[in-house]
Amino acid sequence: MVKNILKGIKAYGGTLKIINKLKLWKYFLIPMAISLVTATAIGFTAWGLSDNVGAFISKVWVWDWGLETFTSISNFIGGLTILVIGFILYKHIVLALSAPFMGLVSEKIEAYMLRKDEDFKAERFKWSLLWRGIRINVRNLFLELLISVPIIIFGFIPVIGIISPILLFIVQAYYVGFGNMDYTLERHLTYKESVRFVGNHKGIAIGNGLIFMLMFLIPIIGIILVLPLSVTAASTETINIVKEYEKS
Repeated sequence: MVKNILKGIKAYGGTLKIINKLKLWKYFLIPMAISLVTATAIGFTAWGLSDNVGAFISKVWVWDWGLETFTSISNFIGGLTILVIGFILYKHIVLALSAPFMGLVSEKIEAYMLRKDEDFKAERFKWSLLWRGIRINVRNLFLELLISVPIIIFGFIPVIGIISPILLFIVQAYYVGFGNMDYTLERHLTYKESVRFVGNHKGIAIGNGLIFMLMFLIPIIGIILVLPLSVTAASTETINIVKEYEKS
């Protein structure tokens, strides 16, 4: 697992070189815009709803003493909870809506790596990928929320709850890596086969997703560049694995 996580991380090493060599930046323009708009909308929503969620949580405190302090803590928890859930939604919305563009990028990278003589044109965009992207990410969204909500609750347990953010980080990294890998897998495997394939290569998905998550912490620039770099890294590593998978 650790070895594969490191492989997923190392795949980022040559991403800029490949993007520049294949002139892929134009294919990232719309996905980058989707990423920026979605992140901004979710950020404002979290800021606006934090007090409402905080007020709801504070109702469990029925005493007058310490009410102001508990309300402040509740507002913070409310904002943090919405932000975490919002970020989960952000990832899957962006990954799903970007599928037609990222599928083409992955295909161009595969042609370059395998030295295929392909004639790629704008009309080669496969809009059918939008449905697959939505299907994959709705599934992953449901599972990620199913896992993440108990982890968030677990975080409120004194002492042992300190590992909650780490677990949450790993879970989110896995599912974003899953989405990035599927842009390549859609050309080789069915929906069910892709789910099984990523499940067998969790380390690669986690490694890819870890850098995605860290880049997202960089204001504005991270939000803009995170998709081009993470998709390129996932494509190169997934193509290498698929080559071995198809030989076996």
